[in-house]
Amino acid sequence: MKNRSPIFVLFVTILIDLLGFGLIIPIFPIFARELHATNLEIGLIAGIYSLMNFLFAPFWGTLSDKIGRRPVMLISIAITMLSYVFFAFTHSLVYLIISRVFAGIGSANISAAQAYISDITEPKDRAKNMGLIGAAFGLGFIFGPPVGGYLKAMSGAGSVDFVGYFAAGLCAFNFVLAYLFLPESLKVKQSQKKFTYKPIGNLIHELKKPLIRELISINFIFIAAFSMMQITSSILWMERYQLDEKQIGFVFMYIGISSAIVQGGLIGKLSKAFGEKQLLLIGSILMCIGLASIPFVPTDWFYLQLISLTLIALANGCLTPSITSLISQLAPKNEQGQALGTNQSFGSLARVIGPALGGVLYTYHFTLPYVVGGVFMLLSYLIAKQLNKQIVPVKTNAEVQ
Repeated sequence: MKNRSPIFVLFVTILIDLLGFGLIIPIFPIFARELHATNLEIGLIAGIYSLMNFLFAPFWGTLSDKIGRRPVMLISIAITMLSYVFFAFTHSLVYLIISRVFAGIGSANISAAQAYISDITEPKDRAKNMGLIGAAFGLGFIFGPPVGGYLKAMSGAGSVDFVGYFAAGLCAFNFVLAYLFLPESLKVKQSQKKFTYKPIGNLIHELKKPLIRELISINFIFIAAFSMMQITSSILWMERYQLDEKQIGFVFMYIGISSAIVQGGLIGKLSKAFGEKQLLLIGSILMCIGLASIPFVPTDWFYLQLISLTLIALANGCLTPSITSLISQLAPKNEQGQALGTNQSFGSLARVIGPALGGVLYTYHFTLPYVVGGVFMLLSYLIAKQLNKQIVPVKTNAEVQ
């Protein structure tokens, strides 16, 4: 593996990390229900992870500009491993909250990985390589959810010990892999730069920048809409369509396969054919249709939902790498980590608001999280349409030096 490119090693590192993440996502609402959590409490506890990410992502992003990407990724992997150890011992909502706090704090490796890719790729190839992160997400959701479903069944009702141990073991292996084979990508570190932890100040600083502000807004709206679906879908499929945790795991696996195909292979061709600006429009419309159609599939025709989920996977493949690529092109070279960290931070804030709002809306009616999510994506489309008139594509490396 030492002879492999840094992109390949980075991809493997992120993939292993996201396999652990994929184990947790589909079983979390079911497990929280077993601990007698309400729909609102499920949404709020899910949001704790993202709240910690919101508070710490700017910190990790700025720190990676100062000390390098590699040490930040190693630290985050170690903290994530600790969170899974807590998760394995969880038999109450208190322990569940503690495990999600540590998981959120340690979830900085994605913004560091995005900055890593920005360091070593040309702007014209950036969307394609950013898509590798999305492909890792997709593959994590291919293998993680079904394995998580089986491990949850092995653990029994009210327990997730096998899930936690397996995820912690993945993190331990991942730490060794990154330590041995992942080189530092940041050639010129901002070591003399004064380091201050001002999460709100950094966010306001980035929001003052035209174009980046609009891109962050699109990302915020998209993730809020998607996370409403993500946190309520397991409950919807279990209660309305009578799926068990293993079957739900395979549904998430299908989403992962679709996302991996789009972001791992098609995004480069789509970016060249349409351009990243147009992909923002296409992705917003596809996500709108996909989300809004989910709850209206008849209960005895569940497989029709695969059409909706395919549209959602396509939308995610269009939006996520395009947004991160455009932000990395528009941000100054020495602030790319901070800009991408801020984008991740606002995405995390959306994952705080989205699950909580989704839980409340689901309590009133099971269709509301999906219909409201569709309306959100119409707003995303309008912002992207206005943005299309302002962004000048970056074609050479000179503009980001």
